[in-house]
Amino acid sequence: MLVDAHAHLLPRDYPADAPECFPRMEPIDGDTARTLLFGAVRFKARDVFFEAERRIEEMAASGVDVEVLTPMPPLLRYDLPLPDALSLARHINEATAALCSADPSKLIGFGLVPMQDPEAAAKELTAIRETGLRGVEIASNVNGASIGDERFLPFFEEAERLDLPIFVHALPTPTDRLPRAAMGTYVVGLEGALAAASLIIGGTAARCPNLRISFSHAAGGFPLMVPRAQYFWGGTWNEEPPVKERAVMPDDGPSPLEYARRFYYDSMVFDRRALRYIIDLLGHDRILVGSDFPAMPREEPAGRSLRTMDLPDAVLEDITWHNAFRFLGVEPPA
Repeated sequence: MLVDAHAHLLPRDYPADAPECFPRMEPIDGDTARTLLFGAVRFKARDVFFEAERRIEEMAASGVDVEVLTPMPPLLRYDLPLPDALSLARHINEATAALCSADPSKLIGFGLVPMQDPEAAAKELTAIRETGLRGVEIASNVNGASIGDERFLPFFEEAERLDLPIFVHALPTPTDRLPRAAMGTYVVGLEGALAAASLIIGGTAARCPNLRISFSHAAGGFPLMVPRAQYFWGGTWNEEPPVKERAVMPDDGPSPLEYARRFYYDSMVFDRRALRYIIDLLGHDRILVGSDFPAMPREEPAGRSLRTMDLPDAVLEDITWHNAFRFLGVEPPA
């Protein structure tokens, strides 16, 4: 079995009387695809984004048994006024639930919440669960603010209370230090690292020990950064026993690596050498398969790089499907 824990969808349509801030999906003559129009975004969306039958066909062709579906990141509009943001999120959540209802054994949906208002976002989690969605997707920053900021703690505490997992998708924020051409490459990696680090430094990881949270693209550069934080915490290399008098930033709590091993990370890192490092450092029980499909093409077949790493069968099965069901809090199929 293989579960793709990082796949995307788009609603096929939006209400005719929707506010101007809503996206539009316009038909394309002679094509089953549609064009997403959303601010500056112009994106040709193949029918697999919004047609359940087509998704299941392509899953079968790629060797995928289950997809965890999250809305495309441009739909995470934290800049909208709260009433518009709630209306948009609810429409997308209903469309996601409807798509997944075509085959709930194969399609598992995550919803959206208006993170610009953490109190409203926390309240919306109950509605997400009642809609039949299994978790929630958030961006790696909220209008430039770190998700580890204290103002977002009540949202994470409520997700933990409701036993809803969270998928953090890196959302690049323009910076003067890199050109716009770097948004989809280097800045995505920076965003993932900043999001994961902020949850540790800001105290969310300590306050929510049972929160299940995963990061797109293995949290970018975070796995290479956390050993430095480990040294500052314990004063030793290679995760040797801490020597507090040599530590730069000692504390009595769990180590940075202990916190990092509470998170989940998808395998969308494009190189088996990077995958091997992440598995070795963070643990094979923390890794999920991810593809970004259909925004990006999958490996053919899905999980090809993982299957060429000579991993023990039990380790490979954890990564390809057991870990996903643990993250989701869902009983795996027999």
